[in-house]
Amino acid sequence: MIRNDRITPEGTADMLFSECEAQNAVIGRLRSIFEEKGYREVRTPGLEFFDVFSSNAAYYRPESMYKLTDNRGRLMTVRPDSTIPIARMTATKLKGCELPIRIYYAQQVFRMQPELQGKRAEIMQMGIELIGDSAFDSDVEILTAAAEALEACSSSPFRIEIGHVGIFNRLMSLLDAEAEEKERIYGHIAAKNYAALNDVLYGSPQTEIADMLRALPRLFGGVEALKEAHSLFRGRDAELPGMLEYLERIYKILPELDLDGKIMIDLGLVNQAEYYSSLVFKGYMASSGDAVLSGGRYDGLFKDFGEDLPATGFAFNVDALADGRIKRLAAEDAPSATKATEPARLRIALTKGRLEGEVVSMLEAAGYDVGVLRSKGRRLLLPIPGTNIEIVLAKAADVITYVEHGVCDVGVVGKDTIAEQGGVYYEILDLGVGQCRFALAARAGTDFYEGLGAKRIATKYPNVAASWFESKGMDVQIIRIEGSVELAPLLELADGIVDIVETGSTLRENGLDVIEYIRPVSARMIVNVASMKLKKKEIDALASGLVSVSPGQKNVIPGLSRNP
Repeated sequence: MIRNDRITPEGTADMLFSECEAQNAVIGRLRSIFEEKGYREVRTPGLEFFDVFSSNAAYYRPESMYKLTDNRGRLMTVRPDSTIPIARMTATKLKGCELPIRIYYAQQVFRMQPELQGKRAEIMQMGIELIGDSAFDSDVEILTAAAEALEACSSSPFRIEIGHVGIFNRLMSLLDAEAEEKERIYGHIAAKNYAALNDVLYGSPQTEIADMLRALPRLFGGVEALKEAHSLFRGRDAELPGMLEYLERIYKILPELDLDGKIMIDLGLVNQAEYYSSLVFKGYMASSGDAVLSGGRYDGLFKDFGEDLPATGFAFNVDALADGRIKRLAAEDAPSATKATEPARLRIALTKGRLEGEVVSMLEAAGYDVGVLRSKGRRLLLPIPGTNIEIVLAKAADVITYVEHGVCDVGVVGKDTIAEQGGVYYEILDLGVGQCRFALAARAGTDFYEGLGAKRIATKYPNVAASWFESKGMDVQIIRIEGSVELAPLLELADGIVDIVETGSTLRENGLDVIEYIRPVSARMIVNVASMKLKKKEIDALASGLVSVSPGQKNVIPGLSRNP
């Protein structure tokens, strides 16, 4: 029997000296700020009954929670969130207290993460909750406290984006669609998968609603985003203008709070749409590739616990803040002669191989000096002369990993890899090169759909295949193949294959025919979530140059770049 007594579970880690010191420093700084503002500390149990998180609102998916049973067989969960238990505690233990109640906490949450993606399953959270006040001033108080705390804990540039989840919720209530389709739309927006969103909404009979949902991702920036939203929503619904006006009130007060230039609008920000009710926000800093701050107003949550209290708050990822502090201290302690040079302002991960050659040609046509890319030898990290751009050459799946973790700002990768691997990033452009199609193929002369029993499908893309057959209501057995998938039907390992097809010549030479085309594939430009907030101008300039020479300009994906 293999013993696991010398390792920690995936997503967890032992913390050593400097890590503990950095985390304690962040917690101490945040605690000082929160207590100065009149917030008092509470703690909730690390174990909660599953029922606390399983209300009709379904704030957290059961598959993302660690579950166990107590000695009476009752289902329990390791705490995946702090706000919901605090709502439970307030509704039961603080009932009758004078309002508003100001609470802060510092405790760990546990969330299952995708395997082998290097993400933490155990996260130290610290945040505040302002309960019992629905006034405009309470939202301003929370937003100001978040910005002050983020500035105190970050020596690098930061941005906070604000949105109104009520806009998304209102549009979804007007959309005539099945619950499963609405869930997919929310999932695509929450995961920043705007190309998939476009696919779901394509051909919708409710053109106006679909157009507004499709537009949400690009309504992002400064006051111009609000003006464009007003123009888009005007005359289409009675409730949407009021939500925009609320955001305008907040945005206009920013200069008085010394937050001008640090906060931006993002109407595609939905956070957890069923959890929050109006204002939502996230915070980013240069040392982290993902949000380090998340919050907003959640006026409906307390109804799950028998109370009707307005509330707003936020939570910091303390681990991310501590990581940023460690990086800063390491840079400060390095001898001046050996300090790392400032990294390239914009780092692009480019898929090696044929796609690499096509994109390099596009960069050249857009006016970039690509000589170093043409004569790269075995180098994998290449600066473009005369620019602040650095190219990283990587395998397709690694491009997504580098972008998602924030070590690269931008990536160029095929839609086949995106569809199979998933992830959280902005997908903003279809570059119109590397075009092919996903297809179902089987041995020539056979009727794939005849016969009884589940079909066996061989593929390099098990997630794509499973999703497509599920959409057709077919039960199939999927076999993952890493090499020449065309062999599987010939060796009678499978009834058919799902693979990408360009001309179909390889299939024909091996006695296979295309049964059905699944979806088109081409090269896409993806962007790290934090980079899109902190380097929007540079990313827009790059996108504009590539679109100007793209053979697929008509395929520009409605994304975040306003005029790429």
